Amino acid sequence: MTSSPRQRLARARLVVRRAVLRHRRLLAALCAAVAVAAGLQAAAPAAPARVAVTVAAADLAAGEVLGPEDLASVQLPPGAAPTGLAPTPAGRTLAAPLRRGEPVTDVRLVAPGLLAGYPGLTALPVRLPDAGVVALLRTGDHVDLVAADPQGAAATTVATGVPVLALPAPGDDDALSSSAAATPPGRLVVVGLDPVDVPPVVDAAARLFLTVAWSR
Repeated sequence: MTSSPRQRLARARLVVRRAVLRHRRLLAALCAAVAVAAGLQAAAPAAPARVAVTVAAADLAAGEVLGPEDLASVQLPPGAAPTGLAPTPAGRTLAAPLRRGEPVTDVRLVAPGLLAGYPGLTALPVRLPDAGVVALLRTGDHVDLVAADPQGAAATTVATGVPVLALPAPGDDDALSSSAAATPPGRLVVVGLDPVDVPPVVDAAARLFLTVAWSR
């Protein structure tokens, strides 16, 4: 005898009920586990906030113009991020060396306004060994950079008619170094150079005794 749809539905409900009753302990355990997991997830603290910090991708020397390949981004807790982060350092000139992974802050960069009125020049911080000579300089002076070999070779002029863009105070000079105790003698002078003069001036500042002669 063919059963009616109502009878078939009743039998199906009975089968399901028997299955639930037979496995009621397992189902209860699963429901409890789901409830515990949901409670733990709700009570778990939120992930700590992070801020993006631009850092040096490699060791960089003073006077380098930063390109995208010189920079990297890391995520740090807000309390670990230094103040004075440079928002867009690409294209800016370093006023002091940077170690790989060191955040790029404003005190490590030459201010972009220094080159106002000097189109085509590059701002370069140069350390002159004689602080007394630096004390005679004034912003806006035009000088020749002269390199002398401590071993006695003839002095050479490595750049002429160079404008003095800035004269960091001794305290600022120390702040631009990674360690005040490691600051070499002399004073920093920020000058404006034709880009082709930057490599020879950097080389002379690293190997020779660099001084200035007033050109006008």
